[in-house]
Amino acid sequence: MFGFNRSVDIGIDLGTANVLIYCKGKGIVLREPSVAAVDKGTGAVKGVGIEAQRMLGRTPGNIIAVRPLRNGVISDDMVTLKMLQMFILKWRGRKSLKNARVMVCVPSGATDVEQRAVKKVAYDLGAKEVFVIEEPRAAAIGAGIDVSRPRGSMIVDIGGGTTDIAVISMGQCVISSSLKIAGDKMDEAIVRYIKRKHNLLIGERTAELMKMQIGCVFPKEQETTIEIKGRCLVTGLPKVINVSSTEMLEAFEEPVERILEAVHGVLERTPPELVADISNNGIVMTGGGSLVDGFDRLIEARTGIHTVVAEGAISCVAEGTGKSLDSLNDMQDGTVNLSRRKQMN
Repeated sequence: MFGFNRSVDIGIDLGTANVLIYCKGKGIVLREPSVAAVDKGTGAVKGVGIEAQRMLGRTPGNIIAVRPLRNGVISDDMVTLKMLQMFILKWRGRKSLKNARVMVCVPSGATDVEQRAVKKVAYDLGAKEVFVIEEPRAAAIGAGIDVSRPRGSMIVDIGGGTTDIAVISMGQCVISSSLKIAGDKMDEAIVRYIKRKHNLLIGERTAELMKMQIGCVFPKEQETTIEIKGRCLVTGLPKVINVSSTEMLEAFEEPVERILEAVHGVLERTPPELVADISNNGIVMTGGGSLVDGFDRLIEARTGIHTVVAEGAISCVAEGTGKSLDSLNDMQDGTVNLSRRKQMN
């Protein structure tokens, strides 16, 4: 446990699907689902993280399981604050981040209002200083890319709520695009597909399980299947079916095509010299969505540029967010915005 008399550097990845906290000298100290169980009558938060996730679709009438972060930004600041307080209590045994310098990542398309909401929550946690960094830049740092060099690097970060695509050179996002299509939209696509193709209604947790176990966006050498359960829309009774990985290709077609279009669009707008760098260096993928089987091969096939998934892809944004505190003096205006408490008033 850290004392309250010295500064602590913290990086927080406020993801739509998961919250990760990075502590300097410790690495990733917390990884929990971004879910809170809330009492509808009193507004009290009854549980967060894994405990609350287990309640999704299974709660009694007075308890609802909610995601206070949508599309990479805060949709309910009070629940987000309480959720983070409970996470910090779980990690440190205290609710406060007193004396901490906190770096929080935001999507590259986050508005000033959305950034202010993030900063306010961090200050309410007790932070001494708060900074924000764009997700693709944090992802690049976490993936081990030297972003300070005058050389183009391309990052495709597919999270739960947003996909951030950026070309980074000399510490700045030269060209970037953020779209609200990522892991959650892929889950929704599975639910729609199973409903349309099999007349079966499934929940989001089942869809996520399918995505992780047999999901693919590029043809597999060997087809895999999974047995799922849901409610038959014809009889209203429980039903069990088998779904193949080939069907996942069809289910993912729309959201994946939108991501590919965004990747192509960023390359089209990138200066020729930087495109040459990217052609030599390749494209790096991060985020949980990048782990869907074949995503790197699909992007490589569409762009002709070697594409790899970063090691520890899910943790890259959190690690880069925390590590970026070491180089605040080297960061250029517009990449990281220092916000002191007086600016929040």
